[in-house]
Amino acid sequence: MCDNHTVEENEAYLALAKKMNRRDFGKLGASAALMMMLPAVSNAQDVMEMDVDIQTPDGVADCYFVHPTTGTHAAVIIWPDILGLRPAFRAMGKRLAQSGYSVLVVNPFYRSAKSPVVGPGASFQDPAVAAIVRPMAGQLNATTHISDARAFINWVDQQDSVDTSRKIGTTGYCMGGPIVMRTVANFPERVGAGGSFHGGGLNTQNPDSPHLGIPNMDGRMLIAIAQNDDQRDPESKNVLRAAFAAADVPAEIEVYEGAMHGWCVPDSAVYNEAQAERAWSRLLATFETALA
Repeated sequence: MCDNHTVEENEAYLALAKKMNRRDFGKLGASAALMMMLPAVSNAQDVMEMDVDIQTPDGVADCYFVHPTTGTHAAVIIWPDILGLRPAFRAMGKRLAQSGYSVLVVNPFYRSAKSPVVGPGASFQDPAVAAIVRPMAGQLNATTHISDARAFINWVDQQDSVDTSRKIGTTGYCMGGPIVMRTVANFPERVGAGGSFHGGGLNTQNPDSPHLGIPNMDGRMLIAIAQNDDQRDPESKNVLRAAFAAADVPAEIEVYEGAMHGWCVPDSAVYNEAQAERAWSRLLATFETALA
């Protein structure tokens, strides 16, 4: 999860790599929002994209929905990181749709504001940005995670582009990691695969810790861990491995060497294309197996 330790670790990493200093974060974010380019999808399908409003128990969530122009496809729900729904996640959702999925990218902060909740080039390293998104993230909890997941699952299942005979996949980044865990655990009859990328708080000492739901899962999981997150809490991956093994839930759990918290998102200051592409390939392999 993004916190002050993560900011300090990422800045130290960038300083060591001589990539940028604190002042450069905003410059990178602004240019990345305008010039962001992900690697092309092999045999990419033509897609249709739209902004949608989805009714939930707590209000109306503004989301981004993208899917191939023809046929029906397994649905995927994407939970963004702490900066919320923005161009980077729209690009990631579109890319996944080009690989043959009907993809819903949600605004997790719809209770507070419509997306985007921060401007172009925003960085969590900026204290002013952190002051905006921290309170919004603080409104979310296990209860909201589950109620939102239910609403979004019900919505995608009503779309003509979704093949309801196939299970749903879900991915989450940073704070989205625990939401993925809870989505897979609480809707096992419908959700068959989940991917957490630099997810925080997957296992805690709290009675509602996401990892306690693992025995309820009926799917396949991918847990991609940042090197600095693992260095701070090296036991977390072992707890997860033991829990998945005890529940006989297939799970691929890996620490991505040299990848810092946030490495998968293309507008992140620590975006690592090589490791992000490897994580993306593992996600596609997971979905191909579990959502067939």
